[in-house]
Amino acid sequence: MDREAFLRSLPARVHDERVQAAMAAVPRELFVWPELAAAAYEDAPLRIGLGQTISQPTLVAHMCELLELRPTDRVLDVGTGSGYHAAILSRLCARVWGIELERQLALRATQALRAAGIDNVTVLCGDGAAGLPEHAPYDAVNVAATAHGIVPAALEQQLALGGRLVAPVADDEGEQLVLVRRFEHGLERVRLESVRFVPLR
Repeated sequence: MDREAFLRSLPARVHDERVQAAMAAVPRELFVWPELAAAAYEDAPLRIGLGQTISQPTLVAHMCELLELRPTDRVLDVGTGSGYHAAILSRLCARVWGIELERQLALRATQALRAAGIDNVTVLCGDGAAGLPEHAPYDAVNVAATAHGIVPAALEQQLALGGRLVAPVADDEGEQLVLVRRFEHGLERVRLESVRFVPLR
């Protein structure tokens, strides 16, 4: 599928017009290996090296819709990988901090974001499960790697009041997206559809 065909197909699967516009604004081919550029707009994950993948674009869009981002929001992106998810988030909020365990991927993501003309994302190398408490609290947290059993407590603790978090979580029933919201009385966790991501390390 080429870029134009992909964008024409989006409204049937992505209902938030701001998310549609963000997807149209970010050139996905900048975030994949050059030899895979022809496949950049296939609705499928692609390998980016070091055992990691760039997520399928409609799943990225769906996770962004679930976060209900506002233009003033501050967002944490865990498992930044290629930087593509952070790039989409950057078009929907004020500021994104990305955290990536693999230094080589963090560097590549930074270069790709720069090539895309995106200047409101900072990618740091570190343990995604620990988050980035020095910049907390966040209005939204996006996790693009699967936690085992539960969402890491440190990430939930870094949510602002009214904040939203979306993450894949694996347990005996399989792997599902979990949406977390912080209210004055505590956290609400809702399990959603089945997904498949690389593990959160």
